[in-house]
Amino acid sequence: MNRYFCIYGDNVEKAIQHYKCNLKIAEACYPSLSILEVSLRNALSRELETMTGREDWYVEFSTIPELHNLNKYITQATIQIANRHEIVTPSKIVAELTLGFWVSLMNSEYERILWKDLRRAFPYLSKARRQRRTVSSPLNNLRVFRNRIFHNESICWNINHVEKIHSSIIEVIMWINKDIPDWMREFDRFQTVCSEIKSEMKWK
Repeated sequence: MNRYFCIYGDNVEKAIQHYKCNLKIAEACYPSLSILEVSLRNALSRELETMTGREDWYVEFSTIPELHNLNKYITQATIQIANRHEIVTPSKIVAELTLGFWVSLMNSEYERILWKDLRRAFPYLSKARRQRRTVSSPLNNLRVFRNRIFHNESICWNINHVEKIHSSIIEVIMWINKDIPDWMREFDRFQTVCSEIKSEMKWK
């Protein structure tokens, strides 16, 4: 709460009100962020499976020196599944891998090995823009934003900036599947919550 009290001084009620608004906007971001993560991992996993010709595509990482750095993610996912006394399967590995893993596949160090196949995960991104760096930069920005929310950090300081981030989430989802945003409209309350917060905080 200290950041809020620093802004509002003795106006404790206003500080608490702002804190509550931060919780509301973070909650409102959850559906789009979740759908982005699931869509991204499913699309990339599909292309990796096609590339390697095997469901457990991650096994190939240990045979390619340039991809050795990625093995730590696979090992961690395997340990977490085993610690729950579950059978380790390819589908469970895919579900367990972090957003950081999926986004890291777009790093420049893996471009020569992976990008020619992974670019197919974004069929609705125009060919002129379908470059690794075009995809990597917004994904990393969204990963940072997602982590701030999931680590209970404050995001509600510039509501217009948060709206731009949400628009970016939708745009990236549309690179993967252009129909998902329409499907999301019935339960994505982001714009409604933004309007409520602007009114409550008297922001423009």
